[in-house]
Amino acid sequence: MLLPTAAWLRLCFAATPAADHTAFVTEPDWPEPAPHDLTAAAVLIPLVLRETGLTVLLTQRTAHLRDHAGQISFPGGRCEEQDSSPVETALREAQEEVGLTEGQVEVLGVLPEYRTGTGFSIVPVVGLVHPPLNLKLDDFEVAEAFETPLSFLLDPANCLRHNIEFQGSLREYYAMPWEGYYIWGATAGMLVSLRRFLIADD
Repeated sequence: MLLPTAAWLRLCFAATPAADHTAFVTEPDWPEPAPHDLTAAAVLIPLVLRETGLTVLLTQRTAHLRDHAGQISFPGGRCEEQDSSPVETALREAQEEVGLTEGQVEVLGVLPEYRTGTGFSIVPVVGLVHPPLNLKLDDFEVAEAFETPLSFLLDPANCLRHNIEFQGSLREYYAMPWEGYYIWGATAGMLVSLRRFLIADD
């Protein structure tokens, strides 16, 4: 099993030029949305520095939200006009949703833009989070926050593929069930993208 460290992650992102992050990926077996129909968004993939190993901070969205209600997600949201970059969007949303401050997030870099079948163009921003977290959840958007070991999420054996009917056709999606939580869809897809970025032979 891969046991990633903060030092290894820093090396991986430092070794890859920024130009290599200009590509995009889409969800498996889903129709590619037209670029002009996409809503720009960004998320923070928060890798928490724990003594027992790196974890990923995830949230469960509240049940009443219009988009992806009740699903497991990363802190993030739509890019606003005042945001100077997707990184700023991700950091702003992380502070608004779970109370992470910009000063405790060490931004490592970005993954390829992730385009979803539901019309979002998401830039995943990867950052190391330095405890203590002192989380303050936005009760309107976030029902719960929890941490999952990064080693578990990077293990291909824990990544499943399922099908769902969407607009009259069966579409495939990734899923990573963990201790009663069902991590799937775009969140699982971006974790797969992270794994492929870190492990070139995946």
